[in-house]
Amino acid sequence: MEEVAAAPGFWDDSAKAQVIMRDLTKLRDQVSVWEALSRRLTDAQELVALGDEELASELTNEVANLEAQVARLSFETLFSGQYDDENCILAIHAGAGGTEAQDWAQMLQRMFMRWADSHQMVVDIVDESPGDEAGIKSVMMAIKGSYAYGRLQSERGVHRLVRISPYDSSSRRHTSFAKVEVWPDVAEDIEIEIDEKDLRIDRFKASGAGGQHVQKNETAVRITHLPTGIVVSCQNQRSLTQNREMAMKILKAQLFDLEQRKQDAEMAALKGEDVDAAWGSQIRSYVLHPYKMVKDHRTNYEVGNAQAVLDGRLDDFMEAYLKLKVGQTQPAT
Repeated sequence: MEEVAAAPGFWDDSAKAQVIMRDLTKLRDQVSVWEALSRRLTDAQELVALGDEELASELTNEVANLEAQVARLSFETLFSGQYDDENCILAIHAGAGGTEAQDWAQMLQRMFMRWADSHQMVVDIVDESPGDEAGIKSVMMAIKGSYAYGRLQSERGVHRLVRISPYDSSSRRHTSFAKVEVWPDVAEDIEIEIDEKDLRIDRFKASGAGGQHVQKNETAVRITHLPTGIVVSCQNQRSLTQNREMAMKILKAQLFDLEQRKQDAEMAALKGEDVDAAWGSQIRSYVLHPYKMVKDHRTNYEVGNAQAVLDGRLDDFMEAYLKLKVGQTQPAT
């Protein structure tokens, strides 16, 4: 890639050159991490060879630091997918159940935003539909950060909540559902031809908190892809043009993901493997009453500190899923 970047005429195609340079920068960053670790290991071995007891404390600290970094890098080796290191688009949809389900959808939104913040990721709310009384009906977020898609792909599916409803005057136990969708943000890297004849584009006024916050002009956009029925809307950008561009970007990502899933299913069928039909199935339960527990039904991984999970502590669930994905553990039975 460096040879390509150094060739004459490389910048003649600016868009293609920018994609290559972005990928090259990622690869350089990855290589530099391993090279730096290799140098630290060599230095530590040389200090050990000296046999100087005065260096014992320094070596102990260095070994602890190296162990922590190796553990982190070992985790990153689980990201084996082609697009695992990309940014992602995450959507949450409240299930049936009115206010209770809409409140659960907003709890999930908070959980993912807290998780992203703990990993220094940037979250941009692309589109949000408020609930009738509380919570949200749906939300779409663009999440940018290291291995955002690789990590968050584990969250795709239906999330189930069991609790005493704060909206039930009789304090009865309720079960709520919300669906999470995740796509790699690869619209700029892929070539997908979309015929304008296949699109229905509607403009509408962006919703807001009321009063001066409500848009007076029709700047929000809803795009329907007629052949697939995919509907994408965007209202949080500043102009009609920006909302349309963002909506088209998300549509491309969804169409690309749909095609990838079709190919994976066809390949699995040819191999005689069980085709994964877990797209809409329940993947995880969050129980707050009569006991507290969060359990992933694919990996059987569970924790008792449900509040910590709802506060964004998701890494252990993600690691268990990634290990299952690459065949390091057995699936739930």
